[in-house]
Amino acid sequence: MLDVIEKQHSQRELVSNLLEKMTNLRKLAEVPTVEERSGTFSSYDRSSKYDESTGHYIDWAANDDGDGIIRQENDESVVVELEGPGVIWRVWSAQPQEGNINFYFDGEATPSYSRSFKGFFEQISDDVSPASFPNVMPKLSGGYNSFFPIPFKKSLKITFSKNWGKYYHFTYSTYPKSERLPTFADMLSKDGLIAMAELDRVFYHRGDHFSKSAYKEEMSLTQGQKFTCQSSGSGAITYLGVEIDYERYTSSELQDILRNTILKICWDQQGTPAVSVPIGDFFGTAPGYNLFKTLSTGITEKRLYANWYMPYSNGFHIELENQSQLVFEGNFVYDYESLDLEKSENLLRFHAKWHTGEFFDLETQDFTEGEQRWPDWPMLVAEGCGRFCGVHMHVYDYWQTPKEDSQMWWYGQWDDKTIDWWWGEGDEKFFVDGEKFPSTFGTGSEDYIGYAWAAEPPYALFDSAYATQSLMPVDGNGHTSVMRLQICDNVPFTTSFQAFIEKYKANSWGSGNTCIHEFTPFWYQEKKVVDKYTDANYHTRNLTLKKEG
Repeated sequence: MLDVIEKQHSQRELVSNLLEKMTNLRKLAEVPTVEERSGTFSSYDRSSKYDESTGHYIDWAANDDGDGIIRQENDESVVVELEGPGVIWRVWSAQPQEGNINFYFDGEATPSYSRSFKGFFEQISDDVSPASFPNVMPKLSGGYNSFFPIPFKKSLKITFSKNWGKYYHFTYSTYPKSERLPTFADMLSKDGLIAMAELDRVFYHRGDHFSKSAYKEEMSLTQGQKFTCQSSGSGAITYLGVEIDYERYTSSELQDILRNTILKICWDQQGTPAVSVPIGDFFGTAPGYNLFKTLSTGITEKRLYANWYMPYSNGFHIELENQSQLVFEGNFVYDYESLDLEKSENLLRFHAKWHTGEFFDLETQDFTEGEQRWPDWPMLVAEGCGRFCGVHMHVYDYWQTPKEDSQMWWYGQWDDKTIDWWWGEGDEKFFVDGEKFPSTFGTGSEDYIGYAWAAEPPYALFDSAYATQSLMPVDGNGHTSVMRLQICDNVPFTTSFQAFIEKYKANSWGSGNTCIHEFTPFWYQEKKVVDKYTDANYHTRNLTLKKEG
């Protein structure tokens, strides 16, 4: 009996440790080992290839991304093959059907877990009600998402049976052999399901971690004025917030203030800021004051908040500069904790940089239309050791309304459209530690965020623990603000990281039409490496706002 109780305690501890990776932002600052990897298996178009003999990319813009697989085994399509220990953190699909998804754990000859692919999202276990876990497994504007973790110890193979549907993502992490993980059976046990129900509540109550013990300072900034705060010693910022009496401003004034008040943070007496972002974009939305909540950032009726964990060993310097012509009045709120110097020295530093596309020393010719790397557009280019943790994407996609009327919706459907306007067909591609072919190759920008079918309006606004769409016109014509956070499924790198997303539309396309990307990646990087991103100028930041005005 004692052995049974000890085994139960061990299982509970392993489940608890696994779920901590889903909510504990402190873990993002830990230095990854070379054995820790992350990537995504997806249904991307397999005609996109890298030719090792020539060093060239072939059919890089191919877009038949609904049913790509690794190989066929009898009547089953193999879609995932991994050596453990590891975890499937995220499963996504735009069109799951009744054909089965099959999990072969640790070399099994027959799958120990098999159910319809659609049923996997709707009722992951026979012991769970059809309501399942709405915050861990949300459906976001047409996209089925599951963050119900699927751990494995030695190996994992996933297959689909016939009529499984179309489109899939499986995002995973693998760990050193010494990593202790529960089994998937543990996750589906009574104790595991109770732990998942508790996690679902944590996700539901996500948001502002404001504490009454936090420091609060008033600000009244005219154009050109700066608010600063700083500290010496070693520690970690655990919370940042900005309070604005947003009801006193008009919508256009809020757009102006949130885009033209620039947040800069320097760590360890470095002269180059590791954070340099307009405050609206830093907290996860642009343009304007748009309400939403995620685990790490959000905007509520009380304040803009950020729960990122941000270590330093030789002080920090925070600066807010008002570059708008309006007076910006509000409160700056922050909290921090002390850390032992030796510990803080061995933690990664938080980075966030707003940009409109920086290729740095990459061969830019390869990325122009008609060349081998088109339509890749850079989200982040980083060197050294670190973790990629997601991105805020502001897309200004504006087009002249077509003269002819469509038969369906606003502009038609599928191939019967009065205008081909959609910006988000582009796949995400992550190259880790010098990879020639990306270990993450997605199926579309909205698929990466977690929703689907975005070429066909109308559009729902949504938020969740790891993804949000806080702004988008109901017909898609105008500003889109989306964010995807990679917390449990962060991408570790030890020497380099390059993240791209395909951008099919030029900044100016058609007659009087515009498609501009403005991105803010979030990542952690080793202390000794300074990132390459420079501060964007005022004209560039306000290009989209002026166009709308």
